[in-house]
Amino acid sequence: MAITLIVGALGVVFDTTIISVALNGLAKDFDAPLSTIQWVSTVYLLAVFITIPLAGWAQSRIGGRRLWIVALGGFLVGSLLSALAWSAASLIVFRLVQGLAGGIMMPLMYTLLMQAAKGRNIGKVMAIITVPTALGPILGPVLGGLILHLANWRWLFFINIPFCLVGMWLARRNLPDDRPAPDRPGARLDIVGLLLLCPGSAALVYGLSQVGDSTAFVSAQVLIPLLAGLALIGGFIAWALLRDTGSLVDVRMFRHRSVASSSTLLFLGGISLFGSMMLLPLYFQQVHGASPLGAGLLLIPQGVGALVARGLAGKYMDRVGPRTVALVAFGFVAASTVPFAFVTADTSEILLMAALFIRGIALGAAMIAPMGAAFVGLKHEEIPDASIITRVAQQIGGAVGVAILIVVLQQNIGDAHTPSALANGFDHAFWWCVALTAAAVPLCLRLPSLPEPAASADSNTKKIDKPTDFTAA
Repeated sequence: MAITLIVGALGVVFDTTIISVALNGLAKDFDAPLSTIQWVSTVYLLAVFITIPLAGWAQSRIGGRRLWIVALGGFLVGSLLSALAWSAASLIVFRLVQGLAGGIMMPLMYTLLMQAAKGRNIGKVMAIITVPTALGPILGPVLGGLILHLANWRWLFFINIPFCLVGMWLARRNLPDDRPAPDRPGARLDIVGLLLLCPGSAALVYGLSQVGDSTAFVSAQVLIPLLAGLALIGGFIAWALLRDTGSLVDVRMFRHRSVASSSTLLFLGGISLFGSMMLLPLYFQQVHGASPLGAGLLLIPQGVGALVARGLAGKYMDRVGPRTVALVAFGFVAASTVPFAFVTADTSEILLMAALFIRGIALGAAMIAPMGAAFVGLKHEEIPDASIITRVAQQIGGAVGVAILIVVLQQNIGDAHTPSALANGFDHAFWWCVALTAAAVPLCLRLPSLPEPAASADSNTKKIDKPTDFTAA
């Protein structure tokens, strides 16, 4: 099951990282301003936030296997249409199709594997689930650079087709048929919740994404969608609390300490992960003069470190619990980011790559520990809501992190053009990254301290009590 889901998810993960290296080329090919081409990435992100909350309801209606195949098919169609796009506007529309499918797939992957594990070896399961997210930062930028070097931008989308086709074939073979019984009443869609939460999340992320074109959070193009998004999300929370059952996402899940603390840490972890993923390529390109492919190659050590961390973090999570792993991991993420706060135009790239490798190990563990902790002690039917909540928390944290660090970088760079002046601006931005990561360290103490006892392989098997005497035996 793990291999089946990973193969399908790789196309989605690569697509989010590959496209970032092609924006300048797309602007030239379509003779469109970069502000328009930027929507190729922005609209994908907004579409993801529209469908993430729908994953739990859709799974309850048609089953996990069917939903996975349908979502993969939608992503295949979106990829094929994107590869055949004839204008910037058509490409943006087709990227919307990709995002709608991709938004369902990622939380669904977490849900299906966690439900299959039945509470056992959560650390090991999380190590498996995070394979695509670890491979994306390693291979995505490099693969994108190689494709653009050997072929045109259309192959950035054609490359998704084999992942989708093989993933759909594997899903039909290997995923259990979990369709709901025909006589069981289907879950009703929370229309009011849908109209509040989905556009609210999209408006919030859109407002944060506009910070890149503005000098501060107080500009109208940032503030209006930001406040509208917060108001809609606040309205959804109030609506969900008034309903006993049937809300689009069960916000009462925050009563579980594991879900509340994990979501907070994933929010802060998203700031550190996505914020730094924006800063580091810019630093290598603007200060060291690296090409897009060169910047991608320089970031490989961080991705390799994240890949190495999977097994280590999963093993120690099952042995000592997520609290200890997260505490050590977030501390090392903050410490390994400190060297970048002292960078200059002459800083050795070898030294920075070594720091990136250590940071990748710490960052991988810092994401795995709270993500796994969120599912500790949950019932089978609660897992989809926890998957959605944690996914949304991480993604919004990433949008917030990018927005904050862009503002800090712009204010400290100003009109600087020399490498030394640019490096000074990046120093300030990296210090902010350190501070935001360090803020998560004390919150790690709220995670579960020890792993839960392993659940029975069959939840319907009755426990046999130890006999009290030999006669009973």
